[in-house]
Amino acid sequence: MNHRTATRERVTRETSIRVTIDLDGTGVTAVRTGLPFYDHMLDQLGRHGGFDLTVEAAGDLHVDAHHTVEDTAIVLGEAFREALGDKAGVRRFASGLYPLDEALVEVALDLSGRPYFVWDVVLPEAIPLGDPPMDPSMAEHALQSFATAAGITLHVSSRRGRNVHHLVEASFKGLARCLREAVRVDGDGVPSTKGVL
Repeated sequence: MNHRTATRERVTRETSIRVTIDLDGTGVTAVRTGLPFYDHMLDQLGRHGGFDLTVEAAGDLHVDAHHTVEDTAIVLGEAFREALGDKAGVRRFASGLYPLDEALVEVALDLSGRPYFVWDVVLPEAIPLGDPPMDPSMAEHALQSFATAAGITLHVSSRRGRNVHHLVEASFKGLARCLREAVRVDGDGVPSTKGVL
């Protein structure tokens, strides 16, 4: 089987992003966004998704982390969508409950081709994480930007949790595990009554 890979780039006055993803990799990652906490989350996405993932991002962090987080997620979503191709044989759906210490997060997704995002994760008030800092509330925007660009339906909900790092990390790990399951090739037809996704 040929590896499902893609490389996407995006250059604006605010950011310069390059992402390479191999959906049939082994979880090898190299992530550099200039935001250590975001790097940690994207590393979890690659490792737990079983994807080989390279992310190189340079952004206007002197202004804010927002542009770098958003644009990286968009390019990652575009690369994921391209690597997935026509989705022939994929399992398509995946869901599960994902704990990290006291935090418990539920993730469900569909590689539907119809972007839709629900975030129902209650984050306790927390100071930005890392140096330079990233506001943990940007996790919602990152996952929304990814889901929209990837063309997937994604629901993320917290069942419980007190530590903001744990809640965000469980969300990224849960997404990774669900993506790993949903992209698994289980046949040769497109799993849709329409014949396309």
